[in-house]
Amino acid sequence: MRESIQKAKVLVEAFPFIKQWSGRTVVVKYGGSTRSGIDELRNTLQDIVLMKFVGMRPVVVHGGGKDITRATEKLGIRSQFVDGLRVTDLPTMKIVEKILGGKINKQLVALIHSLGGRAVGLSGKDGAMLQADRIKSKSGKDIGFVGRVSKVNAAVLNSLNREQFIPVIAPLGIGKDGRTYNVNADEAAGAIAGALKAEKLVFLTDVPGICKRKEDPKSLLSTIKANQVPKLLKTGVISGGMIPKIQACLHALKSGVHKTHIIDGTLPHALLLEIFTPQGVGTEIIP
Repeated sequence: MRESIQKAKVLVEAFPFIKQWSGRTVVVKYGGSTRSGIDELRNTLQDIVLMKFVGMRPVVVHGGGKDITRATEKLGIRSQFVDGLRVTDLPTMKIVEKILGGKINKQLVALIHSLGGRAVGLSGKDGAMLQADRIKSKSGKDIGFVGRVSKVNAAVLNSLNREQFIPVIAPLGIGKDGRTYNVNADEAAGAIAGALKAEKLVFLTDVPGICKRKEDPKSLLSTIKANQVPKLLKTGVISGGMIPKIQACLHALKSGVHKTHIIDGTLPHALLLEIFTPQGVGTEIIP
């Protein structure tokens, strides 16, 4: 009986947050760094399905860099990176599209259905959702079919009944030339969140958030204002793979998203802790 009473208390404590976020759009960027096993993946998707059942409108944007690297290596294609961007020639682009738009996207959709939810798998090419311009590396090198989002056409998402279905989006863009482009998943998530005027944009990572002293969870910065970001970049507090996430957060905030978050997706039920508890987890970046 005590255990049942405790469960009831948890639901009562969560009720104000459930009421607050009902009907609101939350974009979740899910990356391969948090997918250490099928159980961890199921836990994350279970949180997303629960968010859907309590009236929220989650949208999932996924990456898949590690899976792409494994697939290219099996075919004898060596992965090359320039300024942090994957060199994507035509053979690599075919693999990228197969892994992102096929394998990973369909796996996530199938798991959501197995957990009692309903999902629709999409890529940024569907309805020209993610329109992209071909880019070069910062050093000016040609890196192949790598694109930057130039425009988000949210018509497909707006026509989808998001009260019933969870969109699961692969970050593939389409250029003016009709070609497919490899788009950074963090950038795609930020652009989509901005286009949808989402309430929240949440990045699931494999770190606690942004820490003042790297690898020291006790130095976690729970809240960062947008105007503090330049200093944190200059001092190296924000560096490496965290930079595109922060840039996506800033873009989303400028586009009308109310709050952005970087949290540890390896923590069991991290999404529920962030959204339905007063203290939350990780780092929030606010205007």
